[in-house]
Amino acid sequence: MARWHASVPVCKDKLMRHTPYRWHKPLTPWVFVLPTVVGLLAFKLLPIVSALYFSFTEWSLLGSPLFIKLANYRELVSSEVFVRIVRNTVQFSFVYVIGSMVFGLALAVLINVQTRGIAFFRAAIYLPVVTSAVAVGIVWNWMLGPTYGVINNLIEAMGMTPPYWLADMKLALNTVATVQVWKMSGYYMIIFLAGLQNINADVLDSARVDGANAIQSFFRITVPMMASTLFFVLTITIIDSFKNFELIYAMTKGGPQNASNTLVYDVYLNAFVYYRIGYASAIAYVLFIIVALMTIFNFYVRKHLVEGLD
Repeated sequence: MARWHASVPVCKDKLMRHTPYRWHKPLTPWVFVLPTVVGLLAFKLLPIVSALYFSFTEWSLLGSPLFIKLANYRELVSSEVFVRIVRNTVQFSFVYVIGSMVFGLALAVLINVQTRGIAFFRAAIYLPVVTSAVAVGIVWNWMLGPTYGVINNLIEAMGMTPPYWLADMKLALNTVATVQVWKMSGYYMIIFLAGLQNINADVLDSARVDGANAIQSFFRITVPMMASTLFFVLTITIIDSFKNFELIYAMTKGGPQNASNTLVYDVYLNAFVYYRIGYASAIAYVLFIIVALMTIFNFYVRKHLVEGLD
């Protein structure tokens, strides 16, 4: 007669402990993290360390780097062209930061309404942000052209003499900075819009009942309550103001006579046009120090001013 044995439940954890593949469990998270770590080391940290070393060398991508100590940095300090490029970079950043914050906030206030079709206008304003910077530069280069440019033709139609936007040494840098503001304002608009929608509407309604007009409510209520948002946008606009390579390359290539050349574009020129890798690395580290100091200053301001307003 056949024997019947009652099935004995086996603990799932016990089976897991005895499986021959349990060794991989501690390694599984590292397998997923590994690609990011490798990318960070290979494309971020290693180039940063290598650039620091190359900044003390003379190297043209051929042969071995020649260690020359601080010669590249001494050349930077004594170069009138470099001083002008630094001044151009500061001017570009000033125009970009002020323009982006003012224009972005103005756009956010305008579209901070609940009406039919507003999503279309938000998308249309944001569209230049996701458009290729090179494509934007080519289109604006055509629009600002001295002969067939749409903008100059409109100025001539009004009976005025149009300027040479990209060929005039006094206008080229500000023109490129203005195009950069036009391109990126939609991005900051979205951030400002989030800050505006986070303000309690009851506060604005109370101010309106007390007799405050729109301008008074904006400067005395809206702006103070958006202090953290304003600081955040200020920080990222300062950092983004140094990312101006694409438009300068597409519109002016640093000309005329270095009038629109900036530190980022000068790194490209010295590294991949003149093949002065060491000198380009020194310029890159000067730019790195400038950005780091400005970021530290911004957080100092946040600690002693913005947090007090919050």
